[in-house]
Amino acid sequence: MSKQSWNFKYTDFFSLGVLILGAFIVILPCVVVFVTSFAPTGSSLEILPNKLSLANYREAWQRGNFLLAFANSTLVAVAVTAFQIVTSALAGYALARLKFRGKQALLLIILATLVIPFQLLVIPIFLVLKWGHLINTYGALILPTAVSGFGIFLLRQYFQTIPVELEEAAAIDGANRLQILWRVMLPLARPALVTLFLFTFIGEWNDLFKPLVFTTRPELRTVQLALAEFQEQFTSNWSLMMAAVAIATVPVMVLFLIGQRQFIQGIATTGIKN
Repeated sequence: MSKQSWNFKYTDFFSLGVLILGAFIVILPCVVVFVTSFAPTGSSLEILPNKLSLANYREAWQRGNFLLAFANSTLVAVAVTAFQIVTSALAGYALARLKFRGKQALLLIILATLVIPFQLLVIPIFLVLKWGHLINTYGALILPTAVSGFGIFLLRQYFQTIPVELEEAAAIDGANRLQILWRVMLPLARPALVTLFLFTFIGEWNDLFKPLVFTTRPELRTVQLALAEFQEQFTSNWSLMMAAVAIATVPVMVLFLIGQRQFIQGIATTGIKN
């Protein structure tokens, strides 16, 4: 066995060990949450409870009123995701293919928005929503994040990886810009669209800041706000609280597992191209 092959195998084992350790660190809290959620109500936090029961899930679902919260979070997440996909596709295609004065400056401004935390903009956004009589409405939960600089940049980068010849062929057949975008570019950009969908939907599902600041009506309560209120009521009841956490977490975990292949492909193929 040569020295080169030995070094190659050694680095492979080292990388595998680091990956296993990292996976263990990430998965262990999730295992603790799910296992504890099946423990009898009122039991202490433990990794391997003696008895397992689904009673915590039924009680947490009823006491937390998660049915309404799920409906609100789903509506908001789907609406924001739809808005971002439409706006990001239109703006990303324009920045990738159209030639107009100030395009690079506009792209830099869009990229600059990625480094500005949403919390810094909350006061002007609140004033705009108040002026538009949107406080305590679904509009307050949807409109502030209806456009995403990340989504625009992501699709712009992916559109630039698609050969221009495909668009030229469609134009020869009589297609206009919107038809080219709808029938040629978007089907080819499916991995990037799935990536944007997962990022946006999961981000909106896990968002606590907007519902906490822009709404006070109980009927507009989202999953994360319901979970925060549930935690205040059952701080000492670990099994019941972990069941509520599992209820709020499972939908986005399932969604990510379904779209993980397209997600990885979208991230891997969206390179930096000027």
